Amino acid sequence: MKRHSVLLTLILVAVIGIVPVAYKPAAVVAQEEGQLVVWADENRAPIIEEIGAAFEEEYGIPIVVQELGFGDIRDQMKVAGPAGEGPDILIGAHDWLGELVISGLLAPIDLGDKAELFAPAALQAFTYDGQLYGLPYATENVAFFRNSELVPDAPETWEDVAAISAELVDAGTVQYGYVLQGADTYHFFPLMSSFGGYIFGTDEAGTYNPQDVGLDNEGTIEAGEWIDTMIENGYAPGEADWDTVHSLFETGQAAMIVTGPWALDRFREAGVPYAISNIPSGGKPFLGAQGFMISAFSSDPLLAQAFLTEYVATEETMQALFEAGGRPSAFLPVLDATEDPDIAALGEAGAEAPPMPAIPEMSAVWDAVNNAITLTFQQQSEPADAFATAAEQVRSAIAGEAAEEEPAATEEASE
Repeated sequence: MKRHSVLLTLILVAVIGIVPVAYKPAAVVAQEEGQLVVWADENRAPIIEEIGAAFEEEYGIPIVVQELGFGDIRDQMKVAGPAGEGPDILIGAHDWLGELVISGLLAPIDLGDKAELFAPAALQAFTYDGQLYGLPYATENVAFFRNSELVPDAPETWEDVAAISAELVDAGTVQYGYVLQGADTYHFFPLMSSFGGYIFGTDEAGTYNPQDVGLDNEGTIEAGEWIDTMIENGYAPGEADWDTVHSLFETGQAAMIVTGPWALDRFREAGVPYAISNIPSGGKPFLGAQGFMISAFSSDPLLAQAFLTEYVATEETMQALFEAGGRPSAFLPVLDATEDPDIAALGEAGAEAPPMPAIPEMSAVWDAVNNAITLTFQQQSEPADAFATAAEQVRSAIAGEAAEEEPAATEEASE
């Protein structure tokens, strides 16, 4: 294992001394020579501890697992990593990459021959600027759920969804045919993509281009007009939150919904008959991926990578992670052996899903599109106007960020 030099140790001590007050050292374990520190949430921590014992037996290096809330890991990493108080390995979501990679907090990963054992879409999700920065263990995406008694066959198109909704609502069988929560870009995107809408365009390698904003293209507007008509006709609710639309579905008051694996337990407990299929009209949901990343400040990144490729990238570990998370596995041997038909159906619906953009420019999208969705759902604005405004807001925000970065780059060049 690599050893810190005396000079590096002194530098780290100096940096640690200026850790901001907001950071709580008691919440983490500092890196020390002769150990690997892993930050994991409560569901993954026991699994890592178990395989860590086998790793220590072979390498003589203990794995110290520090449990943090999943949502806290990224924020803690931004402060703790550069201060030498962070982990060697952290577990997180692929859409953290833009922020963490640009900040110089992550080291690239080389999976070698093991790469062929992972779902290509999951690897793509953890790829940033052509470099792989994560070993994925799970994916997640939404799919089309229908009440299988009310809608026996999966609708092939959104026109079919509208027709089925009209039939069921007009007959008084349900309150709504299709339900979708308002102000939610993530759940609206599959509808957008069905009509040819998109957020950012991509190049041949699948890299997102923030200069190509598709929020006001013909397909996005057509998607907005479709849901606007459904709401106007009373076949979809005009304003409903996440819990409300799920309650409507599980009580039989709504026949169809787009949602993800997080809804399975509540649907099963409610006893509602359901079936899962792909998004109508060839729509694609966003793919999310979770995985292991290596800190750029790791005391021994090569040893950290060995732990991941030799002890995490195995059928036994990946099976345990799958059982703990209830999401489709990113590890193909486990995914192919999955017997749960719901997980299999969700995996099929996301087989060609594009990864949720991890680029920093995505931060400009959420509020702008959420507002456009709200204005459309509440019928306060025509969809074309609402999404044109959203597109302009995103383009202006991106242009503003680029303008702020340019003087700094010019100044550095002059030096």
